[in-house]
Amino acid sequence: MDGQKNATRDVDLLSRLKPLSFLSPDALLELANGLNSANFRRREVVLPEEALASGVHILLRGVAKITCLSQAGERVTIALLAPGPIPQFVSLPVRRRDFRCEANSECRVGSLSWDQFDVITRAAPQSALRNFYENNLMPWYRFFAEGLDLHERLLGALLQLCSNFGVTESRGTLLRVPISQKDLAGLVGASRPRVTEHLAELVREHLIIRQGRQMIVCLDKIEGSTSVPAPNANYSYAKAGAQPHFSKQGQLYSPPSLAAMASGYRTATMAQVK
Repeated sequence: MDGQKNATRDVDLLSRLKPLSFLSPDALLELANGLNSANFRRREVVLPEEALASGVHILLRGVAKITCLSQAGERVTIALLAPGPIPQFVSLPVRRRDFRCEANSECRVGSLSWDQFDVITRAAPQSALRNFYENNLMPWYRFFAEGLDLHERLLGALLQLCSNFGVTESRGTLLRVPISQKDLAGLVGASRPRVTEHLAELVREHLIIRQGRQMIVCLDKIEGSTSVPAPNANYSYAKAGAQPHFSKQGQLYSPPSLAAMASGYRTATMAQVK
């Protein structure tokens, strides 16, 4: 009985996720029934590095974050996640970064094996599966791989955070999740003092408003002041990712090819993390 209640609750949460909108109602129900779901408290480790690539993991509720070890051995935040597929981050063989997913608030996460995911998505178009991968995993690597300076990386991070966690109010977009300067430094791959300096500049330019631990972002001004494109709200509930396992015959991607595609982006990303 409890399992049936959990599946009913989970299918409701899954149906709100934009990245899974390509699945039929029957497939969503099958996915909910196949998930091994659990609740996590704030600061609890949800997935260690070895588990991130061992199956499909979906953040159903709450806010999570991806952290890793910097070159100095300090654990830093490199991604904040709203509900949706949890991206795959794997260390390169030459340097262990100890990526892991942690609960930034109380969370609910569901997992299932790649084989189960293959069966559930058997009727989905290959193009939809390819987009599911490219639009939910690769943007984190591309963000650091395009040669943007720190100012543009910071603006891009704020745009992404607004698309995932923002609420429109009279002065701009309020970030519902408190973001520390340390977290922002991890997100953009820079030191905390440099991020503090650039944030002060953004305040002077009236691009952001500080409100205690919260931040209001003036999106219209930012979008007019940077070449960084506004990101898609991939993680948010249906208003507004992930590593599908393409093992079906004839599909473009397989786990080795996905890893090869991502490795260049991972190298660029981690070169930025000091």
